Amino acid sequence: MEKYINGLFVKTAGNAKNQPIIFVHGFPLDHSMWNKQFKGLSKDYYCISYDIRGLGKSHVGDAQYTMEAFKDDLFSIIEDMKIEKAVLCGLSMGGYIALRAVEFAQDRFNALILCDTKAEADNDITKLARAGAINKINIEGLASFVDGFVPPLFAEEANKENKTVFNSTIDKAKQHNPQGVKASLLAMLSRTNTTPFLKKIKIPTLLLVGAQDKLTPPPVMRAIHEKIKDSEFGVAPRAGHLAPLENPKFVNDMISGFLKRRI
Repeated sequence: MEKYINGLFVKTAGNAKNQPIIFVHGFPLDHSMWNKQFKGLSKDYYCISYDIRGLGKSHVGDAQYTMEAFKDDLFSIIEDMKIEKAVLCGLSMGGYIALRAVEFAQDRFNALILCDTKAEADNDITKLARAGAINKINIEGLASFVDGFVPPLFAEEANKENKTVFNSTIDKAKQHNPQGVKASLLAMLSRTNTTPFLKKIKIPTLLLVGAQDKLTPPPVMRAIHEKIKDSEFGVAPRAGHLAPLENPKFVNDMISGFLKRRI
C-alpha cells in the first residue's frame, strides 16, 4: 500500500495487526533501499518505509530542514497511522533520525535497530566536507556529486557481484530534487550529538554494520554497541555502508532473530 502523510511518501506491506517496523533510509537514497527487507520480513511484521522529506517522492517544500524536523516527520507518520509502539530501524542518516526519535520519546518504541550509522555530531572536517558537497551540487550538478559519493558506499566487489543493485542505487540517487539533497546535507551538518544518550537506551537494540563500511566501520559501530546496555551487534560480510542492500539475507536473518528473541 502507498499513500502520502504530511507530504511524505509512505509504503507499507504485511498485516497491520502485526508488530510494525518503521524503516528509515540513508542518504542520498529513498524508501526502496528496504525492498529486500519488506520481502523477507512482511510475512511476520507490518513493514513501513517512507521517503525522507525532500528525497524520493516526498515533497520538497522550502528545503529548509533540520534533523529535528526529520524527527517530527517520523512522529507525524506514527500519529497518523495510530501506531502505539514500533520497532525503529534506521541506516546512516536514517540512524541519526532514529536515535533522535528514541532520545525524544523512547517509550514509543519496542526496539531499535541501527545500521551503518554513528551517534556523534559532525566534526569540523566532516562539516567542511558536507559544505563542499553542497557547493559541488551547485556548480557541477547532482549527477556529478552522486557519481563521486555513492560508489564508495558499497563494498569493493559490489560493481561486479551486485551490479544491478549498484547501478540502480546510483541512478535513483540522481533522480532526487537537488534542493532536497542539499537540505539533507545541511540537516546532517547541524544535527546534535546523541552519544551521551546511548547509555540511557533501555529498549532492545541491534547494531548492524558492513564488514567493509568505510564511513562508519565496524569499530565505530562496536563503540556504540558497548555504550548501549544489553545491545546486540552483527557484522555483515561482503557489505559496505549499505548492508541491507548488499547482503539482505544476512541483515534479514539478524533482524528476524533479534526480534523473535527480544520482543
